[in-house]
Amino acid sequence: MEYNYPCLKDVGFFFFPIAAAHELISLGKASEMDIVLDLWLHTIYQDSQVQGSDKGPVVYFRNGTGNPLTNFSDLALRWGISKSTVSRIFSKLEKLDYLSLISFPGRHGSVIYLNNYLSTMFQVSDVMIDKEEVSMAFNIPLHIPAASLEADTSPIRDEQICVPNEENSVSKPHMRAMVRKVAKVLATQGIPCCECSRTIYKLYPLSDCVEGNYRYSLRIICPDGREGYHFELFLSPVRTDDEMAGRKYAGGQSGKNQFMGGHVNA
Repeated sequence: MEYNYPCLKDVGFFFFPIAAAHELISLGKASEMDIVLDLWLHTIYQDSQVQGSDKGPVVYFRNGTGNPLTNFSDLALRWGISKSTVSRIFSKLEKLDYLSLISFPGRHGSVIYLNNYLSTMFQVSDVMIDKEEVSMAFNIPLHIPAASLEADTSPIRDEQICVPNEENSVSKPHMRAMVRKVAKVLATQGIPCCECSRTIYKLYPLSDCVEGNYRYSLRIICPDGREGYHFELFLSPVRTDDEMAGRKYAGGQSGKNQFMGGHVNA
């Protein structure tokens, strides 16, 4: 930008060209301050072309994919440091509340959200980052181990969740667990019915199982007669590492490693 913007003393914005940031990073081993500057200059919020930016200010290095998922190997190469150093710096920045690092299993990678970005840059309230909400945005599987089904502490009771009686479908305990996770995410998005102890959640199958994928209608019904909410829930089974290695379990699945992944459309 070839102009200056006058502002009050110690208040306002400064312009830093991305090209200058790239030149700085390419000089060699990046310092912690260089890394923080690089993260801030590459943070995107509410950009329809950048996945996950609607959930919060996300770090996206403009690689043309629109996907901000990254990994420590790429970051180590970018900053001229080791992966262990990247991990140490992120751990330090998380403790200082500079950022929220959301890591996913396998080869999915990690997403970096900057804390206090909105209040610092635009003087508006910052948003809370929820890992389960982010995982749905990226369509990354939510793991539901059998132990978590038995030790569920959600305030939503089983009788509030109506699931279909179908053969060859997702088990009722897993369906209830998924509905609870979805309700938790929707509550953080400001849907008050998901915080009410009398709300009813009804699932209806929308189509037959196609290659192991399930599609449901999720209706959230308010007991006070107010208009409820309607979502579509898509579930896909995810193979465990043992199953990928070719091991066989009775019934085709291991109860301890069974999990489902899904995403929700309004």
